[in-house]
Amino acid sequence: MVQPEADDQALVEACRQGDRQAFRLLTQRYQRKVYSIAYGFLRNPEDALDVVQESFIKVHRYLHNFEGNSSFYTWLYRIVTNLCIDHIRKNRRHKELEFDDGLRHDDDGDTAYVPPSPLGDPASLVQRREILEAVQDGLQHLSDKHRAVIVMRELQGMSYEEMARTMGCSKGTIMSRLFHARRNMQRLLTERLGYVPSGPPGTDEDSDAERVPAPQAMLP
Repeated sequence: MVQPEADDQALVEACRQGDRQAFRLLTQRYQRKVYSIAYGFLRNPEDALDVVQESFIKVHRYLHNFEGNSSFYTWLYRIVTNLCIDHIRKNRRHKELEFDDGLRHDDDGDTAYVPPSPLGDPASLVQRREILEAVQDGLQHLSDKHRAVIVMRELQGMSYEEMARTMGCSKGTIMSRLFHARRNMQRLLTERLGYVPSGPPGTDEDSDAERVPAPQAMLP
């Protein structure tokens, strides 16, 4: 029986030989990462959980096709990403981002009370919510490839090399897609907000690139 500390390749080989415990170990090892990826794309907990379940069903079904040319995690990431893109294609509708900023509406619906918050003044909280909703809406209007690179870079913090391996293309292609994705996102944010919010500090790779704010970076 394979041991819990076995590496991914050993677990994969054991799974191929019918070891159910090995598959459970792989699932336990990566289910949180898979959920994080799915939530980064979909921004909806229930949809993300559905993708997690679908992902491991596909892993179990197609594990015999895994050739080992890349890491198991890279192969798994591609499965999750494709499922997320398929999900978005099937559900082309805007979903409001759940965000508890302490707003409470009165019964008549005409006024809103914002209690004091240690996070800042009420105007800042309202602005933060507007930015979050604008970014979420903008992601839905990007092309599948542009959405993918934004999520990988801004939410997952992946390097250009990791992104290239995951998407099966060159680093140059990734850089080009990310440049155009950020430009398109900036245009969408400007159309909705009238300005482009400042993003989080970039890495050396991003020093000359225009960044957009990542949703998770603006959460309180």
